[in-house]
Amino acid sequence: MSDVNINKNSNKNFFSSLVLGKNYFFCLFIIVIIFSLDRISKITIIEYQLGNNSIYINDFVNFDLVWNTGVGFGLLSFHSSILYNSITALIGLIIIFLIYLLIKSKLSDKISFSLILGGAIGNFYDRLVYYAVPDFIDIHYQTFHWFTFNIADIFISLGIIMIILKDLVFKND
Repeated sequence: MSDVNINKNSNKNFFSSLVLGKNYFFCLFIIVIIFSLDRISKITIIEYQLGNNSIYINDFVNFDLVWNTGVGFGLLSFHSSILYNSITALIGLIIIFLIYLLIKSKLSDKISFSLILGGAIGNFYDRLVYYAVPDFIDIHYQTFHWFTFNIADIFISLGIIMIILKDLVFKND
């Protein structure tokens, strides 16, 4: 009888690790896709705009390269290397914490954390390589311009919105 219980437990552990492994693979896939889309878009815009002006898309959207030394949407932009390095270190710690949250969370939250991580790692990479984050999507209406942002910012915002909506709609008791 104990052999049957051992086999059932080992099968259950194998099955749960297989399912858990698929979830992590899916999350890693999301992170890599977002990071890749972000890198491709930034490299393309940087190369194009080195010799050109902004790219006119329509009356509401332009691509105009801006180097952001602050945090999301250009907030806290200062020309102090101590502040920049402190913010970069804090972002690195937040990324580590997000990885921990991704590991400990349910699948629905893993997807949200993966979206945030993909974008955060993309912007963190830029902070380390360029010492600034290239933002280029300029949404505007006549003379009003929203904050200039990039693909990574879109996915970070989307992940945060998903977490907030989940918490508002599906209350955990």
